[in-house]
Amino acid sequence: MMSVPKLFSHRKYWAARFGVAPELPMTREEMDALGWDACDIILITGDAYVDHPSFGMAVIGRVLEAQGFRVGIIAQPDWTSVEDFRRLGAPRLFFGVTSGNMDSMVNRYTADRKIRRDDAYTPGGEGGRRPDYAVVVYAQRAREAFKGVPIVLGGIEASLRRIAHYDYWSDTVKRSVLLDAKADLLVYGNGERQVVEIAHRLAAGEPVSALQDIRGTAFAVKEVLPGWQEIDASTLEDERSPRNAQVIDFYQRRQKPDRRRSVIRLPSHEAVRRDKALYAHASRILHQETNPGNARALIQRHGQREVWINPPAWPLNSKELDAVFELPYRRQPHSRYGEARLPAYEMIRFSINIMRGCFGGCTFCSITEHEGRIIQNRSEDSIIREIETIRDSVPGFTGVISDLGGPTANMYRLACKTREIEAACRKPSCVYPHICSNLNTDHTPLVRLYRRARSLPGIKKILVASGLRYDLAVRAPEYVKELVSHHVGGYLKIAPEHTEPEPLSKMMKPGMAAYDRFKEMFERFSRQAGKEQYLIPYFIAAHPGTRDEDMLKLALWLKRNGFRADQVQTFLPSPMATATAMYYSGRNPLRRIRRNGETVFTAKGLRRRRLHKAFLRYHDANNWPLLREALKRMGRADLIGNGKRHLVPSWQPAGTGGRVERGRPFATQHTGLPRKPRRPGRSKKPGRRP
Repeated sequence: MMSVPKLFSHRKYWAARFGVAPELPMTREEMDALGWDACDIILITGDAYVDHPSFGMAVIGRVLEAQGFRVGIIAQPDWTSVEDFRRLGAPRLFFGVTSGNMDSMVNRYTADRKIRRDDAYTPGGEGGRRPDYAVVVYAQRAREAFKGVPIVLGGIEASLRRIAHYDYWSDTVKRSVLLDAKADLLVYGNGERQVVEIAHRLAAGEPVSALQDIRGTAFAVKEVLPGWQEIDASTLEDERSPRNAQVIDFYQRRQKPDRRRSVIRLPSHEAVRRDKALYAHASRILHQETNPGNARALIQRHGQREVWINPPAWPLNSKELDAVFELPYRRQPHSRYGEARLPAYEMIRFSINIMRGCFGGCTFCSITEHEGRIIQNRSEDSIIREIETIRDSVPGFTGVISDLGGPTANMYRLACKTREIEAACRKPSCVYPHICSNLNTDHTPLVRLYRRARSLPGIKKILVASGLRYDLAVRAPEYVKELVSHHVGGYLKIAPEHTEPEPLSKMMKPGMAAYDRFKEMFERFSRQAGKEQYLIPYFIAAHPGTRDEDMLKLALWLKRNGFRADQVQTFLPSPMATATAMYYSGRNPLRRIRRNGETVFTAKGLRRRRLHKAFLRYHDANNWPLLREALKRMGRADLIGNGKRHLVPSWQPAGTGGRVERGRPFATQHTGLPRKPRRPGRSKKPGRRP
């Protein structure tokens, strides 16, 4: 890795003399109490303001404050007028705009495109407090409030909509959000490095139009920047004759283009909107250019303008990540909310994030696109200090840490064996189709962390609630034993996602053999520890590559293993995900895109998606009419009946069969518990039994 300026190496801005704010101000009165005449930076967010390191606006706000800047927060403003956006006055440097911790459309709508009734990031769980496409609306209102103030987009919504992208809710390919929002810059990824550099350079007097060399940012230009060599994306996977391909390869090798000054031209917004094969091709190229060690800049034309995307920012090292997590967070919602309940905060207030990133590459997931595939680890000492801070200062703490994890529970300190191999790698996953031989899978540092954490005075229990990558865990039996013996609260979540090879290949998930090995280890170590514990497997309905027959086989597996899913996930095509490209284009971007190449079947249409969801909830009487109809159509009427071998009964309880399930804000996965075996001599009781 090249030399990278340290995150906290900048000379502090002069406003550092005001010191640290107990909580970042949300009103003029709070600014006056701090002695501020103005904010240097104002962050606008679609979430309620919680001063906690699990909330993006708090992290960015505290990082900027540590650089000496005065940062104000406008949380969940009334977007129907401009007045709320003038609440704190004009910022001296820029507005930072984010939809919050979630894409506003994912937050507001279910996979069936129905409006959710509540919002976990709003006081009282109240729904409807943010607009559709919040980043665009907020940016336009901020521009209206104070013309001439630079606007910088960030957060998950900006990250995943930085290029032309398929939008599931409008069923169209939309332009880059940078252009729709009329913003000056877009920051993608976690963003600390980018916003710190942006703030210092603007404070030094540089115009925002000059900030074109910051990694992890995107901006609009009229043409390719001077001194850059343009490469047509179509030549990277040329479809022409072998002879022409050899000529191209020879030319590129002879020219030896400097990757640091090369920009790849993606098919234009108009082209990918018109041609689904080109959309899949653009998605494939973008995902190939995500490793900070070898990624090149991208450019994509939108009408008369070009969107330029610089390579990803360098990941934070452990010292930098420690410093970010140890900033003076109040670790509570802003005091203006009083006693109002904030569901998202209640979920995480006793949890600790030990790392960032994920190298799994699951095609339906956006973690890699946003946080990157290189794991960024906190030090063991920093994590222990945070546990002690929660123990000593967070109201209501009972001695139980609800989660010690991250995007994945067990990728802590797992990395490529050498930095050189890591920097050169262009694979989308380190664990699919098999675990890479260059990946270090030693779980010893995590075992050591668990043991040290649970030995702290005043700590009764350390739970691990993050999703577990079980194909990695089976390589470390000592870790599985440690986890099962001490850190499972009765149930452990893992995510096979499906049982059948075709859907799994489109998800880039391991087969059920790894699940079976982990299940055997889990049950064996649970027995040795004298504990009755259960695995909760997650599954997805209607994922690209999944046919009705695949869902039927999954339903039969669930029934055979005694699982009854309470909450289920129907595949939701989030912006920029590889699986979303499959859903929209019918092509497989995991392979080279050719006109006559591989196609991907996808369950589309509300009725078929509901059918796939119904297979996961085969035990729900409201789904039986739909399932009976499907089984007859599939030639599997033999599965209709009242015996153990049948999937659904032939009778229908009164008052069932007509209900349509509604989505829930946190029903992104399902929970299901295996039923206990019935004791001899006891009658079987109706209903689900854990």
